[in-house]
Amino acid sequence: MIELEGVEKVYKRGSEDVHALRGIDLSLSRNEFVSIIGPSGSGKTTLLQILGCLDTPTSGSVRFDGQEIDRKKESELVAIRRKKIGFIFQQFYLMPGLSVFDNVALPLLFSKSAVHRDHILSLIDTVGLSSRVSHTPGQLSGGEMQRVAIARALVNNPEIILADEPTGNLDSDNSARITELLKSLHDKGITVVMVTHNNDLAAKADRIIVLRDGRITAEQVAAESTCEQQNIKNSEDLIMASS
Repeated sequence: MIELEGVEKVYKRGSEDVHALRGIDLSLSRNEFVSIIGPSGSGKTTLLQILGCLDTPTSGSVRFDGQEIDRKKESELVAIRRKKIGFIFQQFYLMPGLSVFDNVALPLLFSKSAVHRDHILSLIDTVGLSSRVSHTPGQLSGGEMQRVAIARALVNNPEIILADEPTGNLDSDNSARITELLKSLHDKGITVVMVTHNNDLAAKADRIIVLRDGRITAEQVAAESTCEQQNIKNSEDLIMASS
């Protein structure tokens, strides 16, 4: 689905070169659930932005469904993002004056697509907010706002969801609910890739990737075992082993 080969990303900070990513080789298959973990400043968000066609590498190649993304015009990247990718961020980015329904429908307006009421209501029901359709963000809890953001990410029927710290601003109960919601989306056939510091969430993934100093330093494919606590322990061991 997405393939990265030798991806480097260098930013300029004054006269200094900052190497955010160094020689990343990564392949993501359809219907995978992948977590990306690692310390702050390791390149996790930069990698997610490149996977989501929000940024391009300084060198190396990125292919999305066989297409060379790093050679696309911005207008072509926008089309790919709108049609194939849903984004979930730590910040909810909801419009405060709009209802839950209108916030979920917003990407369709930007892409000039028809807004089908039944489709929007179905997504709102999927995230468990049918009783909040007419509420504005100020009337919702943090967990409810994140669920609105997830419904909005699904509105264009994306092939892949990219989530950057989706539980970062939530308490443990709401984090657990968002975790289960992401897992249910994966179970329905959507590819999920997320950046997280949450070991509980990381343990739900099929594959855990550890980044450190812009490099992939460890990788683990989830065991067949259903023992979640062991998976959590394994993700902690991965970070320690890559130190």
